[in-house]
Amino acid sequence: MSKQPNTVIAPATGKLGILIPGMGAVATTFIAGVEAVKRGLGVPVGSLTQLGTIRLGKRTDNNTPKIKDFVPLTPLECLTFGTWDIFEDNGYEAAVHAKVLEPSLLEQLKEPLSAIRPMKAVFDKTYIKRIDGPNVKSAPSKMELAEALMSDIREFKRTNSCDRLVMIWCGSTEVFHRSGAVHQTLETFEEGLRTNDTDIAPSQIYAYAALKLGVPYANGAPNLTTDTPALLELARQNGVPVCGKDFKTGQTFMKTLLAPGFKARMLGMSGWFSTNILGNRDGEVLEDPGSFKSKEETKLSVLEQILQPNLYPELYKDLYHAVRINYYPPRGDSKEGWDNIDIFGWLGYPMQIKIDFLCRDSILAAPLVLDLVLFLDLAQRSGMKGIQEWLSFYFKAPMTAPGLYPEHDIFIQLMKLKNTLRWMQGEDLITHLGLEYYD
Repeated sequence: MSKQPNTVIAPATGKLGILIPGMGAVATTFIAGVEAVKRGLGVPVGSLTQLGTIRLGKRTDNNTPKIKDFVPLTPLECLTFGTWDIFEDNGYEAAVHAKVLEPSLLEQLKEPLSAIRPMKAVFDKTYIKRIDGPNVKSAPSKMELAEALMSDIREFKRTNSCDRLVMIWCGSTEVFHRSGAVHQTLETFEEGLRTNDTDIAPSQIYAYAALKLGVPYANGAPNLTTDTPALLELARQNGVPVCGKDFKTGQTFMKTLLAPGFKARMLGMSGWFSTNILGNRDGEVLEDPGSFKSKEETKLSVLEQILQPNLYPELYKDLYHAVRINYYPPRGDSKEGWDNIDIFGWLGYPMQIKIDFLCRDSILAAPLVLDLVLFLDLAQRSGMKGIQEWLSFYFKAPMTAPGLYPEHDIFIQLMKLKNTLRWMQGEDLITHLGLEYYD
């Protein structure tokens, strides 16, 4: 007897348009990667939607389909891409400039990448201080900028014959700022757009335009965007799923792997010092103290929330946690993250762990972008709206309901994600209790 899904999922028919503010290293690596996979030139390593499996029923049932065969995801062949950027380079030129992928691969993808020409961006030097470019919209008010973005979205959908759209922020990190009076209600936010309130950042204008048109939105950077009462109100009002923030790629990925293990074994920690050298545009932007503050907030929050020093004061109450990011042009996109971890064990005896992670930032981020756009589209076709906490797996600072602390343990996050997929399809949730094997 087949099980009934818990939610009605509309079919993934037609084309899905992926709209991306920011056509830098992450966006071009993602787009080029999808085009390479479509042509048999590469494998989508790192993508849960493409390579991951999901267990159904008991371990003894041996029923473990691929996720993409279990839930109706949009096939890669049906994806099409649109971008905004402050630079006029087309997709091929931007990918060459990013210096992430080999020129020999990009040459084979020159035709589809060259066809992607960025629309004029909404940009404000107040929010991103270290870069500037000519391909920028101008308008008397921020509301008119939002309306210009909505016009771009409608035109892109029409000219590319898209059935559905998703927007994902792959732009630079904006300067740190907290939610203000203008962000408290949709009414105050829209008035702020009309009066050019300085507390409204470009990323918030993009998010407003997307949500106003019913387009799901994911925030891949640490800036304040949809995690405001006004934009969450708009998401719920228009039935749109949102998620974020800040892609979990290198150093923080390692923290969410290791810290749960230390806590599981009740090992103490007195210090964790992290430093990075990074030479791409992200590294340049993060030289600005305001942009670094946004990144630092998300990076520092992880250990506090995993280790729970209020519950385990003997182990973690005096933890010293520091994060540094240094712009180092010779390294390019090949970021190096150094971590020194001071832990202690039985009777307080000290030990140390050193990590030197020579990672490729955009190579780690690209599959996250793919998974997020496919899962957000699935969520919308399933009638889900507002914060999608089941997608916390992908973020340094997962969005949650107001007053609810985020879950950072990557293994719990993965269980939450897969159980959500099981729930969608009416399958039994897996608790790993295992008593049924020993009755």
